[in-house]
Amino acid sequence: MSDEMVLRAQQFINQTYANGAKLGISKVPEDGQTGWTTMYALTRALQYEMGITSLSNTFGPTTLSTLQSKYPKLNASTVPSWAFGCILQSALYCKGYDGGGIDGIYSARVQASVASLKQDMGVAGAFPGGDLEPKVVKALFNMDAYVTVNNGSDTIRSIQQWMNGRYVGRRDFYIIPCDGHHSRDVATSMLFAIQYELGMADGTANGVFGPGTQSGLKQHTVENGATGVWARLFTAAMRLNARNVAFGDFTADVKGEVELFQLFSKLPVTGTGNFATWASLLVSYGDQTRSGEACDGVTKITPARAQALKAAGYKYIGRYLYNPSKTDLPEKQIQPGELDTIKEYGLRCFPIFQTWSRSTDYFSYEQGNTDAYNAIEWAKIHGFKAGTIIYFAVDYDALDAEVTRYIIPHFKGIWEAIGESSHYEVGIYGPRNVCQRVSDAGYAVTSFVSDMSSGFSGNLGYPLPKNWAYDQIVTKKIGSGSGAIEIDNNIASGRDIGQNDFAPAPEYVNGLDVDFDETYRSALLRDVQAYQESIGTPETGGEGWKDKEWATFNQVTTTEAFNTLMNMDVVFTNLARKLRIRKALIQAPVLWELRHLWFQDAVLDDAVRKGLVDDCSTGLGQIYAKVAIESRNWCIDQGIINGVKLSNGYLRAVWDRLQEPAYNIQSVAYLTMYNAHQVGLPIPTLTTSMADVGKIIARYNGTLEDNGAPDEDVLLYGRQVTGLYSVLESYNALCRAAA
Repeated sequence: MSDEMVLRAQQFINQTYANGAKLGISKVPEDGQTGWTTMYALTRALQYEMGITSLSNTFGPTTLSTLQSKYPKLNASTVPSWAFGCILQSALYCKGYDGGGIDGIYSARVQASVASLKQDMGVAGAFPGGDLEPKVVKALFNMDAYVTVNNGSDTIRSIQQWMNGRYVGRRDFYIIPCDGHHSRDVATSMLFAIQYELGMADGTANGVFGPGTQSGLKQHTVENGATGVWARLFTAAMRLNARNVAFGDFTADVKGEVELFQLFSKLPVTGTGNFATWASLLVSYGDQTRSGEACDGVTKITPARAQALKAAGYKYIGRYLYNPSKTDLPEKQIQPGELDTIKEYGLRCFPIFQTWSRSTDYFSYEQGNTDAYNAIEWAKIHGFKAGTIIYFAVDYDALDAEVTRYIIPHFKGIWEAIGESSHYEVGIYGPRNVCQRVSDAGYAVTSFVSDMSSGFSGNLGYPLPKNWAYDQIVTKKIGSGSGAIEIDNNIASGRDIGQNDFAPAPEYVNGLDVDFDETYRSALLRDVQAYQESIGTPETGGEGWKDKEWATFNQVTTTEAFNTLMNMDVVFTNLARKLRIRKALIQAPVLWELRHLWFQDAVLDDAVRKGLVDDCSTGLGQIYAKVAIESRNWCIDQGIINGVKLSNGYLRAVWDRLQEPAYNIQSVAYLTMYNAHQVGLPIPTLTTSMADVGKIIARYNGTLEDNGAPDEDVLLYGRQVTGLYSVLESYNALCRAAA
């Protein structure tokens, strides 16, 4: 929603600093909406008016110190210029307060708004009146809210206001938001508050949970009946960790809630605010001297190491299913015979799957599918039985918006593939917020929390996930001599106890398809083009398959269709390996249908979206939703995949899913299996004959007979797409031979 006064503030910036690009003040959109772009421009304008030559978006130490030295209090007498006054008024409007017009005058209306702002911040006692002190100005020029927003907690807001009012006079304490939500800034400010109350001087207090802070807290156990500042700090910490206590005195109700928190966090249940409890409330890793029952590591568990771990009290060992690197950490992946050793020494193993999951661009629905299929294959190789929880890693500090856009779709892909193709369960390894949000979305049953990374934004300000199984708190060394091993020490909740019995490795299946070798890509494209041209389908246009009308309106070239196929190669490969069929049997109809898309397909898609028709062939493989449901249900009946059978009541939901490339390709694969059944053939295998391949492919386009006579169009489709299958399979065979 556009705000007239915010719009006027934006117009003021653009008109006053028309040559702002040269000054370092960029033009802002005039949309009447407060945002960082506008706040950054106002910050730069303020810096410019104070004579700072190197402008910055950040209201940092230079800006603050300049303001403190030149204008320790801004008011009607001290505002130095019209522009300076307009900047302050604009910031007030952007913050939701009355700026008294944008006229450069520090009027009574401005003073009243400033007083109201400071009241909302909780600093009216420290900074009374309508003057603007430098720290208040700094807080004015950001996007923090000082009223409860987005269903925030009024109790948390009162905690934020209390801290602002009590500590704003300290050198390194800055005004925090009063929006009713815990956050990174609030978590850091709690540590400053603790340090100030311990008597640390400015410059010594640093907001870090270091030795001095830990030592001091050990002298400040709080318990039932405690009052005063330490009781307030403790109840604040409890409330910020989503515990239902009143902010204030340590009462009997608080004691009960402390016991529940200690039980949940696997701390000794004392009902007191002892050091271990303080630590778990203030930093993600808590008291790092705690002994854990679980660990994870990148080193092989030998008999000597197993003995050392058992002697140190460990029960559950996290090990990696797979290591994509051929040289880095050679023992990261579970080694031959290792699980037998774990079993022999009475230990249990929980598996972790991680490849390169350390940046945003790794995560997607398709990659999640791929990871799931790879994890299933490796879990079976290592002998993990049904019911095992596999922990999939998010090994970086994912911001909340990134969780929404990338991580949750990634785990949706994992969840669907694991559920459909195995009897394993999905766990998540990552920061607190990531674990909780993925679990809340329904895509993980338990969490392995990377709490050792206490500086991650996904850990600071977030409570321990409700379904946590393992809590990673510190790296340490165990044992000596041949039994020495470095591990990550983890607290175990008991929600997952790993596995202590393993199946024999499955019989090796020779000849499964592998990922496509890119060195063959150009040659395969040339052969696909040559084959298409030989049957009347050139690179673009042409007479088409049945008539010239298709060619006239076709928009997809052979190269474009081929590139789409190659870009999804990992999906085709994983499906083919899972189903134990030839990859080309899935690829050929998809490539053909892509190349033969025409305008009528888009028209029918639009008709379904508008509700004019119930169904049509759609997506990469041009499949009807009804057919996708029918083929999936048949595959479920045959035990080929897991899942709940669907009725035609799910027609539109499945049609929508068919727009997703990975889901569409899966549906092509299941339809291929079903087509074999429909033409009276057994389920296809790696050795299905070319004659049977032709019948299966022909059925993709319809029944082989029409009123008892061969359907020539269907048979022609079968012959032509089978030829395409042969081209694709010849190169897939080269890749298999080279692997």
